[in-house]
Amino acid sequence: MEARIAPAKAPWSATAQKRFDALPQIRLFRVLARDDRLFARFMDGGFLDRGHLSLRERELAILTVCARNRTEYEWGVHVQLLAATVGFTPDEIAATLAPFDLAGWTGRDALVVRLCDALQDSCDLSEDFWSELRETFDEMALLELLLLIGKYRQVCILTNALALELEEGAPRFPS
Repeated sequence: MEARIAPAKAPWSATAQKRFDALPQIRLFRVLARDDRLFARFMDGGFLDRGHLSLRERELAILTVCARNRTEYEWGVHVQLLAATVGFTPDEIAATLAPFDLAGWTGRDALVVRLCDALQDSCDLSEDFWSELRETFDEMALLELLLLIGKYRQVCILTNALALELEEGAPRFPS
């Protein structure tokens, strides 16, 4: 299936070129690069910098959100580009696609996955679960997790609704 909005092709605008000097030219970014304003708004709200979360926590949240939203495109991009850097094992990558009670997550990882699931289900958290999160994460880490999960829900909507073709070499969901 062809993407519903075709990715831009080089030459890029000067603004887009500046961003592509530091970013991979993946399909999602090339679609957004068709309009400098939309590209800037999207990229300026990103969370791929060093923040209040470990790289593992960030990527676990992203993979979980993508898996829960059946977003094979973005899940594959993150597995391809970052899973090895994070140190995820093949079993952990597969576990991002499994229901929580079958995945075997523990400790901080389990809290990240449970948070993704809770927000996927209702966009709200119980006081008990919030208290449990606060025992482990500081306020800024939790704020970043909430923003990150929301951002990647947006990415899932974009990539699924645009019917983006998988990136070359990106892994697929196991069948």
